[in-house]
Amino acid sequence: MKVLVIGGGAREHALCRSLSLDPDVTALHCAPGNAGIAELATLHSVDVLDGAAVAALAASLEADLVVIGPEAPLVAGVADAVRGRGIPVFGPSAEAATLEGSKAFAKDVMAAANVPTARSYLCTTPAEIDQALDAFGAPYVVKDDGLAAGKGVVVTEDLAAARAHALACVAPGGEGAAPTGRVVIEEFLDGPEVSLFAITDGQTVLPLQPAQDFKRAYDADQGPNTGGMGAYSPLPWAAPRLVEEVLETVLQPTVDELRRRGTPFSGLLFAGLAITSRGVRVIEFNARFGDPETQVVLARLKTPLAGVLLAAATNRLDTLPPLRWSEDAAVTVVIASHNYPGTPRTGDPIGGLDKIAAAEAPEAYVLHAGTRRDEATGEVVSAGGRVLSVTATGSDLAAARDLAYRAVGQISLDGSHHRTDIAERAASA
Repeated sequence: MKVLVIGGGAREHALCRSLSLDPDVTALHCAPGNAGIAELATLHSVDVLDGAAVAALAASLEADLVVIGPEAPLVAGVADAVRGRGIPVFGPSAEAATLEGSKAFAKDVMAAANVPTARSYLCTTPAEIDQALDAFGAPYVVKDDGLAAGKGVVVTEDLAAARAHALACVAPGGEGAAPTGRVVIEEFLDGPEVSLFAITDGQTVLPLQPAQDFKRAYDADQGPNTGGMGAYSPLPWAAPRLVEEVLETVLQPTVDELRRRGTPFSGLLFAGLAITSRGVRVIEFNARFGDPETQVVLARLKTPLAGVLLAAATNRLDTLPPLRWSEDAAVTVVIASHNYPGTPRTGDPIGGLDKIAAAEAPEAYVLHAGTRRDEATGEVVSAGGRVLSVTATGSDLAAARDLAYRAVGQISLDGSHHRTDIAERAASA
């Protein structure tokens, strides 16, 4: 099987790593990729938002499967363009990806499917914003209606900060990556958060193992929201039937509702959940693998990945046997560049990668997120905010965590920072 992966972050590196270990994959390509992915796949330069260009590349490579990693190409309709060329693609249509592209659309789908979620208001004016903030009170939860690369949500006790973010979302040319002139303000959900992925062909829904990620930039959940600073799986504290409950009350009803609307969702449905005092509630949906949760979930998946993704892309998920999972735990720690999640500094050399490969593999390894190879020096340098995901597996969370942080200690990147408490509470419970 020839596979083309679209994207260039740690999520795509994790996907490429799993696909490279699959005996059915005879050729692996990635566009645009990064310095780490280059060791596993043939890289190609392409505008990932240009559906025609991606489809043309897939056709020229005679790809048997295209896997679209990031959300922006999905919302832009890249999967539609690839399907239009008759090539199987793992990723929803632009219309179905609106589930992530618009918080308001997602709320409408959940209401129709009777999926439990936070009460919310959709606001378009300052007066509506003030009314909604007053109705819910602190902590305030304000969400950009469009895509915002994981940083469009503000959760704060500060009314002025909440109002400022909401106003920026509805203002012409506001801060949202895809401004819609709308903002969603909702009640705060108490309790721990869980990420649960499900692979679906639009009818059959195949849940994966749950994970927990860490959104705040600094230890003890301090600092601004980020795209994610680390994750772990499994969740020893989770209820035994959590996955089954979420499948029955959230995932399957959402997929059924989208199919009923004539916009079947085929690809990866990601439910961000809060385990509240009133039960499971959906915080948000994403239309693709999450980052950094993908790193730990795929580290535990024993079933070869390519066949599962191809079955979803060709409406054959109901023919697959149950997925097989490792009993080991997995932990990933993100190393971020100077000033992330603000404007990150890039171009800094990264040292120590060879030490981890020599001493710790295969139990610990590095997945590249924002990296490139400097053409002049040949060095791997930083090229984004989240630079590396250092991932490790072990017999339990404590062992995996110890190995992950030992590997983190081998990395040198000037001005970088990482959280020191990823999976700490769960490992010590």
